[in-house]
Amino acid sequence: MNNKKILITGAAGFIGFHLSKRLCDEGWDVSGLDIVNNYYDPKLKEARLNLLFPYKNFKFHKTDLTNKDAINNLFKEEKYDYVVNLAAQAGVRYSIENPYAYIESNISGFLNILEGSRHYPIKHLIYASSSSVYGANKKIPFSVHDNVDHPLSLYAATKKANELMAHTYSNLYKIPVTGLRFFTVYGPWGRPDMAAFLFTKAMFEGKQIDVYNYGNMKRDFTYIDDIVEGIFRLIKKIPCPNIEWNGKKPDPSSSFASYRVYNIGNNEPIELLKFIEILENCIGKKTNKNLLPMQPGDVYETFADVDDLYKDVGFKPKTDIKKGLENFVDWYREYYKTP
Repeated sequence: MNNKKILITGAAGFIGFHLSKRLCDEGWDVSGLDIVNNYYDPKLKEARLNLLFPYKNFKFHKTDLTNKDAINNLFKEEKYDYVVNLAAQAGVRYSIENPYAYIESNISGFLNILEGSRHYPIKHLIYASSSSVYGANKKIPFSVHDNVDHPLSLYAATKKANELMAHTYSNLYKIPVTGLRFFTVYGPWGRPDMAAFLFTKAMFEGKQIDVYNYGNMKRDFTYIDDIVEGIFRLIKKIPCPNIEWNGKKPDPSSSFASYRVYNIGNNEPIELLKFIEILENCIGKKTNKNLLPMQPGDVYETFADVDDLYKDVGFKPKTDIKKGLENFVDWYREYYKTP
């Protein structure tokens, strides 16, 4: 591929940082965009960026995704070949307390990316959706071929909206778009509001951890390197219209437009209490658990069907949870100078 100029929004974030680094290592011309807000410790975001700045093929734009004129000008000046939109206001629980932040970033911000992709045509737009869109679905594993019209949080609703918006722009303006439903991502440089980070921090500090639904939950924890590998392969997999798509029996995962949706998950959910036990073994400390009822907007289980991902790009996540947590704990010890 000769044209490898790519915009990655949310480049100071967990997934955005890792993807930016991978693409820089692969020789891509990478533009990273991020506002570096204080949803969690900005110093962690800045530390990630400091590992990207030495790359000569990395350019950083400290820009707010909701700034329509700034995003338009960026597309106009840079003329990207590809865009990966990872910038978003994340978190199910935070969306209950701060709903407007989700509309501004996840809806208005994503609209700006779609408009930029429309007016300054690109080869492929990939955007982050989420496993949370499955909401009240009970059929396990979660399949991209199943309907997802019953979200349980505003965060999930905004991600579902992103999928609908992307399809509309693909239909109207012939933009090839691919949505990626990530399943509980963890690993080095992870987000402090996620379970692996929260539990690890509490264990090192000798504090108890909050365990919701009394530990009766399962999550399809997916290691960051597997997420990045999936995205990397899909960048080159530009979606084509599905000639077999039937409006009388509509398949949500594809379309008559150049539109696709994939799950990227480990395809092996683990019980939350087992996850905590593995983490305790990695750290070498036991912890006290504060058992609590289910949080509003949360779900009992997530489980990714990744058959389509494997069929189309020959890859499915495979990192063992023990190895993944060992890597995360090793990073945490080094970054926070924890003995």
